[in-house]
Amino acid sequence: MNDQQSISQKEPIAAIATPSGEGGIAVIRISGREAIKLTNTIFSGANLTEKPSHTLHYGIIQRNGNRIDDVLVSLFKAPKSYTGEEIVEISCHGGVLNTQLVLETVLSAGARAAEPGEFTQRAFLNGKLDLSQAEAVADLIHARSKKAAEASRQQLDGKLGSHIKTFRQQIIYATALVELELDFIEEDVEFASRDQLRKLLTDLDSEINMLLATYETGRLVKNGVRTVFAGAPNAGKSTLLNTLMGKERAIVSDIAGTTRDVIDADWSFDGLLFTLTDTAGLRVTEDLIEAEGVRRSHKAAEEADLILLLIDLTDEVQRDETYISSFRKKYAHKSVLVVGTKSDLNNTPSTGIDHIISNKTESGIEDLKRLMKEAVLRNQEIDTSSLLVTSSRHRDALEKTREHIHQALHALDTGITGDFISIDLRAALHQLGLITGEITTEDLLDSIFSRFCIGK
Repeated sequence: MNDQQSISQKEPIAAIATPSGEGGIAVIRISGREAIKLTNTIFSGANLTEKPSHTLHYGIIQRNGNRIDDVLVSLFKAPKSYTGEEIVEISCHGGVLNTQLVLETVLSAGARAAEPGEFTQRAFLNGKLDLSQAEAVADLIHARSKKAAEASRQQLDGKLGSHIKTFRQQIIYATALVELELDFIEEDVEFASRDQLRKLLTDLDSEINMLLATYETGRLVKNGVRTVFAGAPNAGKSTLLNTLMGKERAIVSDIAGTTRDVIDADWSFDGLLFTLTDTAGLRVTEDLIEAEGVRRSHKAAEEADLILLLIDLTDEVQRDETYISSFRKKYAHKSVLVVGTKSDLNNTPSTGIDHIISNKTESGIEDLKRLMKEAVLRNQEIDTSSLLVTSSRHRDALEKTREHIHQALHALDTGITGDFISIDLRAALHQLGLITGEITTEDLLDSIFSRFCIGK
């Protein structure tokens, strides 16, 4: 069967592939059975059905004899297209109204409005992408930092899929040896020694462990570092947020309790995204609104990846070692940096403080940025040229794969019969197949592609 025959061409779908709003150019994408023929019925210019793939044509989109817009039409014939189907991309003048008129003309010619992620879903179903690559498309679109974009491109290049396919081949080989022995059990034939199987599975276990070890860094790269500024009122939390942002993002006042709710702001440093959260000052208060703010402050700290406890160096109560150690104990399961503020007024060393800064003079700010990154990554550099696991779905599948491998190794060590080893190996294969899409369910696909925007 050739490539052309192996592609499943479904009914044509269409959507605006560029962001909504005013702009110089917008793109309407059409994919599916006879997409080129459909477009030709509303296109005045060259006969598109006679033109070769990967060509560009100028003409007019018209409806009922009325001119809609001057356009450029790009042709991509199956299977050499993003979806593997016939694809037409119409580049028209931008603007909400004009773009919508062109799309409505395409729909009136027989196309159906595409669902979110339907183009990429068709690319997956037609074998143009594996499921991990399809997910990387959405991750790349939603990337909010340079490192996140780099990690998404790496997965889109198929690096994760390649690793998973290698793992699957190793398990398939081991399963085949075990099950072949079961077929010849009465002849007492051994096709693979237990030592050989043990080494294969032990090596595989080590490789999966190394991949799983990248998840925490990968998660931070993908989602950003949730960073909470905590401390007493007037410790300098809002001022530090404004200093890092380079603009007045939070209200700053000498009046204690000015900040009564959490305030989030995205900030990037060295390619890594930090979501900075300014919180209400931590203190006992009878003001119901401020008390709610304090409760939310504690909740934000519990959900943080990194907590900066800010200490006003001019305040003896805040500088007290007991106060600092109590906070560290409360959040011992978190990465905590204790930062002394207002060093321009008092720079006397204090026990338990990791770093001192002055928001007024910006002394110590650059070093603080570096310390924040080091604290959350535990002094590890982010190497997006190496494979990072960024998806909790992939992590869960790898952990379950590892569990089944451990069970198979236990069976080998305790002399359990090969049929039970085979069950665990096949369960491991199933989990790996969920990552790349060899094993899928309708619910799984719906969950993944619902994250996509319409037009991709």
